[in-house]
Amino acid sequence: MSWFILKHIFSTIFSILHIGRLSTLEKDLEILVLRQQLSILQRKLNHPIKPNRVEKMTLAILIAKLKRIPHRSTNQLQNVIRIFQPETVLRWHRELVRRKWTYPHKNKGGRPSINKEVENLILHLARENPRWGYGKIQGELVKLSFKVSQSTVRNILDRHGIFPAPVRNGSIGWRKLMDHYKEQILACDFFTVETIWLQTIYVLFFIELGSRRVHFAGITTNPNEVWITQQARQLVWELSDREKTLGFLIHDNDHSFSKAFDVVFESEGFHVINTPFRAPNANSFAERWVRTVREECLDHILILNAAHLKSVLFEFTDYYNFSRPHQGIEQQTPIPQEHSISNGSVQKNKVLGGIINDYYRSPTRTALSST
Repeated sequence: MSWFILKHIFSTIFSILHIGRLSTLEKDLEILVLRQQLSILQRKLNHPIKPNRVEKMTLAILIAKLKRIPHRSTNQLQNVIRIFQPETVLRWHRELVRRKWTYPHKNKGGRPSINKEVENLILHLARENPRWGYGKIQGELVKLSFKVSQSTVRNILDRHGIFPAPVRNGSIGWRKLMDHYKEQILACDFFTVETIWLQTIYVLFFIELGSRRVHFAGITTNPNEVWITQQARQLVWELSDREKTLGFLIHDNDHSFSKAFDVVFESEGFHVINTPFRAPNANSFAERWVRTVREECLDHILILNAAHLKSVLFEFTDYYNFSRPHQGIEQQTPIPQEHSISNGSVQKNKVLGGIINDYYRSPTRTALSST
């Protein structure tokens, strides 16, 4: 206790000596700062001290004036500012300066902002036509009665991360190619099925891109060159009886698709296209059918042997081609039914023992039943 009293006495003496050295201006400024802090403390009841904007401005201005006085140290400022840190008050002052030099811009100069509809149209044209440059897009907009400069087109595309035409895409791409020639393209691929005894069976199939019709070629445990070439010949004989001709065959770079396999199709006028390495999307129609047959059929059946698998795939392929609506062809079936009945009772046909239900109309029955 005695030490605290001595410390307080010496502190008071030093404060008196310090005040005696201050000028009248410094004393007045310190009094004003202390009064402001006292006013803030008097408002404190049971709430945290939160000075308003006017009090912040007053304290900031007074401290700024004190700081400009020569020989004024940071410790001396701390003796004056009791309820805040000096850095806090100085930050308030910097905010005031920043607000002083911030003026509202009532009238903005330069070009007016482009219409949102026109901006969306520019993005739409660029994405749908990857080979179009800025000038070509501007020309299309002028044709549609939109006045837009090439620099505006460039700025909009840059803002949305769309590169110039040579960088975006220099070719039509696989998607455009297959959309344009899909009625003439036939794709093929393998997939594997594991039996209940863990025997691996290979399945070869073909799919027509235009109609989505699937040709189940066959299954084998050893997909060698002789077997796969024979399946190619059988498919070619089947296709030769049709009026609609196919001109392209797509397959990946699997060694099972040998030169003899390609020759069978080339002799019938097909142009064989090998997909790029590690690019399953280039044969996306075949890949999608593999997913369909697994999710809707094979994932729900335990395959006993090759004969069982062959029977299952024949039945599912028949259902897929004749009865299953396909979203990619506007909910039509790959092989359209010529005599569809628009009235009559709804009947149900169990496919694969009821794993899939196929519904149809029958004019001879009046109640929903299963066959």
